[in-house]
Amino acid sequence: MKLCIVTHRVIPGDGQGRVNYAVVQHALAAGHWVTLLASEVAPDLVQHPGLAWVAIPVNGLPTELLRNLMFSWQSRRWLAKHAVEFDLVKLNGAITDFPADINAVHFVHHDWLRFAKRSLRESPANHISGLRGLYQQLYTVLNAHWEKQAFRRSGLLIAVSQQVKQSLLSIGVPEEKIRVILNGVDTVEFSPGKVSRDLWNLPAEVPLGLFAGDIKTPRKNLDTVLHALTQVSALHLAVAGDTEGSPYPKLAEGLGVGDRVHFLGYRRDLKDLMKAVDLFIFPSRYEACSLVLLEALATGLPVVTAATTGGAEIVTPDCGVVLPDPNDVDQLAQTLNALITDPTRRSQLGQAARRRAEAHTWSAMAQQYLDLFDPLCPYAAAKPAAANPEVAHHEADCHHSYLLSRE
Repeated sequence: MKLCIVTHRVIPGDGQGRVNYAVVQHALAAGHWVTLLASEVAPDLVQHPGLAWVAIPVNGLPTELLRNLMFSWQSRRWLAKHAVEFDLVKLNGAITDFPADINAVHFVHHDWLRFAKRSLRESPANHISGLRGLYQQLYTVLNAHWEKQAFRRSGLLIAVSQQVKQSLLSIGVPEEKIRVILNGVDTVEFSPGKVSRDLWNLPAEVPLGLFAGDIKTPRKNLDTVLHALTQVSALHLAVAGDTEGSPYPKLAEGLGVGDRVHFLGYRRDLKDLMKAVDLFIFPSRYEACSLVLLEALATGLPVVTAATTGGAEIVTPDCGVVLPDPNDVDQLAQTLNALITDPTRRSQLGQAARRRAEAHTWSAMAQQYLDLFDPLCPYAAAKPAAANPEVAHHEADCHHSYLLSRE
């Protein structure tokens, strides 16, 4: 099979990029040839003889919206000339306006708009004002429009969770066009264990929860967690997320819980931090399929999440709690109080969480993608261009040179 994948980044540690990294690894190991249209690719993939990288540099542009527009234009121009050379073209959302055989849907901006409007009605304090707020609204509205067009042009859509599938159905995508493949997790990197809290100057002899994610916007729902903390006096909370421009340190102080909320900034050592806490708290208002949720399960942490969090479908009552309403402060507080006073139950939930995660490895996920690709490429083996991986690699290298020469 000659496969072309179009995505911004193909690297570990980057949500969508991590999913594509696993798919590419698995495809190369199975003997397929892969061409990537991307701005960044992991070095170990670049060295593989079966892979070609068509680099699309966009780093010089000042905003994400402009970078995405440039990437879309460059990739569309390249695909218009070369898509016919591949057995299958896989896109990721509204990354480009070229028609695709398969489009993996990692986020549905239209659905997030609906959640955001409801959240604003329920809590006006969640509104982000000023130029930043206007930019984010414009970014979301434009992406919602472009996504609908991309989904109509795609032959088959892969939803990364049941949450995403429902989002696609809500905007009119026919159900027969949708397949669900949940994201995976590295069960070796994220595994049960114990790490001293001293590494982060966290208190040792107290119940400690963990919240991880973007804390500059209300989507991840740290505000509800902080309000719930006012009713859970024994619980401390470690927060992993960039605090620059975040309103939540000030909110924690205003609520009188600042001494129990430990803002740790953006963390690259999450796999260790998860081994230092007692439970994971993540009632996101909208999530496609949260990698951090799966990582917490793999670490053996009891999980408290919400039905609006993609991936929550694998959190069964034996390994965590799924709240029906992410904004229900009282129910979240009751759940947390019940968990921190029952260490035996927390231990049982954590063991079951690990077992759930072991069925969702990156390898298992990637194989589901390849199983879906194969029936769509019945003539792949007969194509002369795919007979020699060195030839395929050389041809794609020429494409790489072509694109860079036009920059």
